[in-house]
Amino acid sequence: MNMQQLLTRSTTDRAGVTDLTEYICPNCHHQGLSIFYEVRNVPVHSCLMLSTQQEALDFPCDDIILGHCDRCGFITNVAFDRKWSAYAPNYEDQQSFSPTFNQFAIDLADRLIEKYDLHNKDVVEIGCSKGDFLILLCTLGNNRGVGIDPSVVPGRVNNEAANRVAFIQEYYSEHHAEYVGDFICCRHTLEHIQPTAEFLQIVRRSIGDRTDVAVFFEIPDTTRVLRDLAFEDIYYEHCSYFTPGSLARLFRFCGFEVTDLYQAYGNQYLLIEAKPVATPSKEVHPLEESRDRMVQDVKYFAIEIAKKLDRWKQQLEQWNRQGEKVAIWGSGSKCVAFLTTLNAADQVQCVVDINPHRHSKFIPGVGKEIMPPEFLKEFQPDRVIVMNSIYCSEIQKMLDEMGVSTEVIPL
Repeated sequence: MNMQQLLTRSTTDRAGVTDLTEYICPNCHHQGLSIFYEVRNVPVHSCLMLSTQQEALDFPCDDIILGHCDRCGFITNVAFDRKWSAYAPNYEDQQSFSPTFNQFAIDLADRLIEKYDLHNKDVVEIGCSKGDFLILLCTLGNNRGVGIDPSVVPGRVNNEAANRVAFIQEYYSEHHAEYVGDFICCRHTLEHIQPTAEFLQIVRRSIGDRTDVAVFFEIPDTTRVLRDLAFEDIYYEHCSYFTPGSLARLFRFCGFEVTDLYQAYGNQYLLIEAKPVATPSKEVHPLEESRDRMVQDVKYFAIEIAKKLDRWKQQLEQWNRQGEKVAIWGSGSKCVAFLTTLNAADQVQCVVDINPHRHSKFIPGVGKEIMPPEFLKEFQPDRVIVMNSIYCSEIQKMLDEMGVSTEVIPL
């Protein structure tokens, strides 16, 4: 059954949420999702680096149609098409150029190493991106590592521990079941995968009866997205959206015992630690929200999001009428979602990013050239919209050092 057939069989309730009765949840296999948010014609990738403006403007687009499972709480883009998955070395999502992010990564690595005694051990990272965190674990714990990711660039991170790390430029699958090690981590990857249960079950089967293998996953926390109306965190690559409850239920469904569940990085990230077991308990972690609370959060988002989008559209239009120069700091997925959801590419004059591998490249679907922060010394913006508020102090310091006096506005 195709998407059009599914949509013609839907019904709408008074809260603005549409019941899509035919769609099966990829998290718990329950039949029936509720559609509550749609964005049309958005770029199918946010972080692929494009060399020309025309290439960026011609970039393929598709739709976001978010559906909510009222049984497990999972949210997915029912319009997602796996044919657009194109993670490759030019997929540029490296965050380790930020001192703020680096400190978070170091603190996290130190904690995991101490908690799981990761010293002279074998560590596997699924979806390792450019390898920063895996090499950090191997550096701080004198470990050996295997990183699996089609976008990895061997040699990008260069230190002594890199010699103890092997990278595999492939998508994780049953083929990689031999790579288990003593510790498995997976950061900011599960949200890019729609058949979530299928993926996690592959991980579980690879472990087998080795109950001493710890598993750690980190993903964006959708609770904050719903309650803060954070539309900038909804984009095409993220086809799967988790709250603490839906994530914990998935792990138990796939044969894991949840040993810890917590938020970090300004409550933007959701982190889970688990161990493989024959029969998971039904114990609910204190952070898990009830299904009723999840339904309330979804309905709140569905009702209130239009007001927030209108406020931003009006603000940008006002600044544009007044002839004020507006810059965005951060050219990644949040920026793409912000500009495309608001259709505001013409109302922002400049986009900057600290990642040097992004400089002089063009943003997919938007066509803006990505400039280094130093460009602001010449541009002298009236306002800088920061795509992630956790970096405001770091950005303000850089602006002060460059002698750029401007209003910094956290999104």
